Amino acid sequence: MIAKLIEEIKKKDAPVVVGLDPQLKFLPQHLLEDAMRHHAETMYGDDELAGVAEAVFRFNKEIVDAVADLVPAVKPQVAMYEQFGIPGMAAYWRTVRYCQEKGLLVIGDVKRGDIGSTSEAYARAHLGSVTVNGHRCRAFHEDFATVNPYLGTDGIKPFIDVCNEEDRGIFVLVKTSNPSSGEFQDVKTEDGRPMYELVGEKVKEWGEQSMDGDYSNVGAVVGATYPEQAKRLRTLMPHTFILAPGYGAQGATAEDLSGFFNEDGLGAIVNSSRGIIAAYTKEKYARFGSEGFAEAARAAAIDMIEDLRGAIAKRAD
Repeated sequence: MIAKLIEEIKKKDAPVVVGLDPQLKFLPQHLLEDAMRHHAETMYGDDELAGVAEAVFRFNKEIVDAVADLVPAVKPQVAMYEQFGIPGMAAYWRTVRYCQEKGLLVIGDVKRGDIGSTSEAYARAHLGSVTVNGHRCRAFHEDFATVNPYLGTDGIKPFIDVCNEEDRGIFVLVKTSNPSSGEFQDVKTEDGRPMYELVGEKVKEWGEQSMDGDYSNVGAVVGATYPEQAKRLRTLMPHTFILAPGYGAQGATAEDLSGFFNEDGLGAIVNSSRGIIAAYTKEKYARFGSEGFAEAARAAAIDMIEDLRGAIAKRAD
């Protein structure tokens, strides 16, 4: 699956993934009001959550329509849907399917992590399938999923097994973009190395079980807000594809990201969520207004792509 992602990145010359994290405050009022009017009555009863979930899907659909020709992938964050209950999870499922119909790869930002049969069930829910009455059934069936490595190999191996069965991929949390990540990830081991380096080495080891060309289906999440740490991890994990959150709204710049890429210009894909989907709320794109939220997202995506192309070109030089 990582080979397919690389192919799409090359085709569009855009190592960018759009995070579909539709917080309620990002939904334009006209979209929300219309969805609430027409979709409040569902099988779950007179439930306002159903209206919100419908607005979320409509919001996503317009964003996707606006950027699908520009970027290779999207990354819906499951918590943003789960907060709206069963209707929200239905919107998540519809979003995944719609994005795939538009030719986009989907990275399910689900951050699952458990052991044994539980980990296997998570892997089958998001990447694989289950057999019911002799029929192979798929649940969410994203192309990639994010995974928490805290429980060690017991938690990761079931995902790798499903990746190999289904040609899917995972991104393992290694050095995350949030400010307090260092409370655990930067703790020094007995030999003086930070914990995130040990996790990076395990990701490299796990990745050898699922190679797909020059890179592994076992990738790593490394925050764009930690460029120096990323350079070290890039050296430790030469065949690991990096998913880098933190560009834009969290403060990371394209210049910070140059060390995430290999000399071939590959090796990483950079996420922007609210910097794109909520671009219409920013002064730079205010001219589009709330009615033009999708056009604003497209403009922001184009700006980000050009920004990253410049950083990658410097890396190649």
